Amino acid sequence: MALIPLWLATKLAFVLGITNIIGIFLVLLSCRCIPGLAMRLTQNQKYMSFYRYHCYYWWFFLGSVAMHAILAIVAFGIPV
Repeated sequence: MALIPLWLATKLAFVLGITNIIGIFLVLLSCRCIPGLAMRLTQNQKYMSFYRYHCYYWWFFLGSVAMHAILAIVAFGIPV
């Protein structure tokens, strides 16, 4: 007996995959380590208000990846 129906696991895995993509874009766009980008953007007030949440973007991304991985292992098993 499965812990979660396969149809639901597939849909959740897809949605979590999309949130992974959104999360990594948030992390990368708020990163000040990219040369050239950091010099121009740190002077912009809107970017700095976006950058203020950089640490939270990391938590969002890592949580999404963890849930995605756990869901895949529970629903589909570990490939051999």
